[in-house]
Amino acid sequence: MITLQEIRQNEDIKALIRAGNRYLESMGFTDHGPRHMGYVSKTASGILKALGYSPREVELAAIAGWVHDVGNSVNRHDHGPNGAVMLLPILRSAGMDMNDVMEIITAVGNHEEQSGFVSSAVSAALVLGDKSDAHKTRVRGGKPDPTDIHDRVNFSIQENRVTVDRAERIIRHELMMDETSSVMEYIQIYLSRIVMCEKAAAFLKCSFELVINGQIVNNRPAENQGM
Repeated sequence: MITLQEIRQNEDIKALIRAGNRYLESMGFTDHGPRHMGYVSKTASGILKALGYSPREVELAAIAGWVHDVGNSVNRHDHGPNGAVMLLPILRSAGMDMNDVMEIITAVGNHEEQSGFVSSAVSAALVLGDKSDAHKTRVRGGKPDPTDIHDRVNFSIQENRVTVDRAERIIRHELMMDETSSVMEYIQIYLSRIVMCEKAAAFLKCSFELVINGQIVNNRPAENQGM
């Protein structure tokens, strides 16, 4: 079975990630290169592992996290569906089983909050990994543009961690922000992503808690989170 390590070494995927990151840099977006891919891969797989999913589902979540943004090499809009279409022949050429390919491309094609729909554990984990990545290290060059709300918000985040309480079925996203930005600004740009995380957690039969500077911001029980 194809592993994350093999996918990380795939030259076609490397090229797509580099191209997408360059394109988004030219648009003024935060980092979408190996740093972001690594965070999403580790977080998505870690969530499923903590919840007791099978080793293969954990590995597929790791792979989906690594490849989820390749569609940015074409265009920011619809980069999820575009990336899914692009990945199908690449993953098949790499020798991946078709059932595993379908898990990956369904997750990738549905990770955007504008049009995505969570329909599998791998998809849910990818959403939670992707939408939780906010940190000062995402700001390019380490110097935020004070006029850019995304730079301000990310640069203000000094700590970011996602933890899983398996017994209580809680997926908790904890942030520590300094005065570079505010909770209001974070919510302003992340609200639709927060809602998608709630839906992803609900699919995994969990609640999603967003905790900023020690305060729970949402605290919606899983039974109230409709898909």
